[in-house]
Amino acid sequence: MTRRRGYRIFAAKPGVYKSTLDGDDSARSSDELLAHDEGGEDDAQEYIAATKNMPKTRKLLGITLKTPNTSQFKNNIHSRILQRFPFLIEMFYWVINYGFYRMTAILSNKIFAGRGIWTVAESHGLAVLDFEQHGFLSPLIPSEQEIQQWFMHGHQDALTVLNKAYALIHIPGTVGFIAWYYYIAPSHPTFATVRRTMTLTNFMAFTTFIFYPCMPPRLLPKKHGFLDTVRHDDAQSVWMSGKYVNSLAAMPSMHFGYAFCIGCTMIYHSGIFRRKLEHGEARKSWAWKVFYLSVGVGYPAMILTTIVATANHYFLDAWIATMFVLLAFMSNKVFYVFIPLEDWFLWVLRVELPVPSTGERFRELGYRL
Repeated sequence: MTRRRGYRIFAAKPGVYKSTLDGDDSARSSDELLAHDEGGEDDAQEYIAATKNMPKTRKLLGITLKTPNTSQFKNNIHSRILQRFPFLIEMFYWVINYGFYRMTAILSNKIFAGRGIWTVAESHGLAVLDFEQHGFLSPLIPSEQEIQQWFMHGHQDALTVLNKAYALIHIPGTVGFIAWYYYIAPSHPTFATVRRTMTLTNFMAFTTFIFYPCMPPRLLPKKHGFLDTVRHDDAQSVWMSGKYVNSLAAMPSMHFGYAFCIGCTMIYHSGIFRRKLEHGEARKSWAWKVFYLSVGVGYPAMILTTIVATANHYFLDAWIATMFVLLAFMSNKVFYVFIPLEDWFLWVLRVELPVPSTGERFRELGYRL
């Protein structure tokens, strides 16, 4: 879906790649310069600067920085591979995400080694439960125990479906969404906004995991009335078990955080609440608009029901995740501070950042999804 068609990695002479998304006023030169956007997502240089491999000029927080120009490495084999498969860059970003997630359990264990991480996480879980029942938000938060009991008594088939959904959808579904939206998004800046929002949400959640380890309801003592239905139904998957999973990271719920971000993206993509479409974006039929709106509302609602019914999260976990996503969306451009570092990193690797293929193949086919 995301590979660049018509570009050969091992061509005798690579030639110049020009995206079908470029208009007549494109700033690209015959030397295949990467388009520049106002946010600095892509590389850009004046023609003469690129031909002489002069440094790039980056303006950051009022400071002008000079960084290496990697256009001289565009014909290196690894640059060509990335040009053919530009989504590999996105996969690299998510590997970094996972590396930070893996550190959460390690750092949290070290910080709370004196008291014992399990004791601390249990006390935090009970504090969340107490706040839900007696805090100022208590009128707005239903009882998790009652919801799970409703599914367990007379609705076992539905609970089995939710157990499978919890175990199987979170990671594959989120990665699948990222790949799909990279392919279908009306522009790369729009896709990048979603990716940065999800990434910043991750980092805020990871920080919380470290300093506020929280035991999920299913691991609390049995006297609190919760059952680990996923294990009871033997519905576990590789995505939620093993030493690489932080089982004491209930607060916030990234299951719901991802689902909420995906849902908002689907609603945006439907175009129903937008007066103006993006440049080159096709107008969708009402059937597709209703479909995207339904998924945008239904998917987060299904995930919220799932995480509560399976006793993997508290309602407050979802509330906090929602606030994190909104905060991340409003401040996602904070990642621009890493652009100069990325320039240096690419220069060390002797590789040029590929031209994003977002929306390219999709628009070539003339789809109106």
